[in-house]
Amino acid sequence: MTDPTPPLPGRPGPDLSVTIAGVLFRNPVIAASGTFGYGREYAGLLDIARLGGICTKGLTLNPRPGNGGQRLHETPAGLMNSIGLENPGIPAFIEHELPALRSLGPAVIANLSGSTAEEYAEGAALLNHAAIDMIELNISCPNVKAGGMAFGLEAEAAALVTGRVRGAAPDKPLMVKLSPNAPDLAAVARACVKSGADALSLVNTFKAMAIDTRLRRPVFDNTSAGLSGPAVRPIALRMVWELWEALRPPGAPRPPVPIVGMGGIANAEDALEFLLAGAAAVQVGSATFANPCAMTEIIDGIALYMAEHGFRRCDKLAIREPGGVS
Repeated sequence: MTDPTPPLPGRPGPDLSVTIAGVLFRNPVIAASGTFGYGREYAGLLDIARLGGICTKGLTLNPRPGNGGQRLHETPAGLMNSIGLENPGIPAFIEHELPALRSLGPAVIANLSGSTAEEYAEGAALLNHAAIDMIELNISCPNVKAGGMAFGLEAEAAALVTGRVRGAAPDKPLMVKLSPNAPDLAAVARACVKSGADALSLVNTFKAMAIDTRLRRPVFDNTSAGLSGPAVRPIALRMVWELWEALRPPGAPRPPVPIVGMGGIANAEDALEFLLAGAAAVQVGSATFANPCAMTEIIDGIALYMAEHGFRRCDKLAIREPGGVS
């Protein structure tokens, strides 16, 4: 594994570190939830300590077996998944998985999922006392008390669960992961911020489906599944750009909370697009399946770009960041 790109002669090397909701990340590249296990699964394939952060698989209060039937389906430019939040439960995660994950070096983000506001709150209370750096609240989960509609599809439900988690975990920075399927994404985002979100991440997977033409039935038992990969990247990028603009108060230099972008990022050029659009950091997901070293290659590419273009700090990459090159 090569070291990060050296600085240009006569200039200090670029500082890739970023601070999000008070948490320091050594660089803006984070392993996305559900694509990196608990880190150790990739230990023999890349230098995990070089990553900015690791976001866990979605965790629920109690263990879940996940969905039955086929769980993955490739598309020409992406990957559909219907895993179903398979996980050992938060108590087992804290006892058996977290110590080893913590020892790997990157910042640890626990992705919190649930089916009711009460379940979310109970899980958050446990994570509040765990050795994690941040909670990422997954509001794309179905709200069983509202007929299965995802919490993140409308502002009132998003505000409810964000507020409950904020109250149950007052000591942990809270990042809310938004669904691209919301009819009014900006309204949902504003509701989450008003209810205590310290940061926002977007986008989660896009609702999609596939049909097995030989069997003449849907590929997935649940009919629909989540689409990720290169096909969604331009749409995700547009959403990050638009949300940055929608949340920024008139006359303010930036939105009130940082935004972490994701969706189809596979190389440094992809990641830089999101950073230039205003994202404070990026999460890399399905690209890791095809190229386990994608994230370290992205880190090197960002460092090279910054050195070549005279940027000393990541937080000055955004096109609309006041102060320009710094």
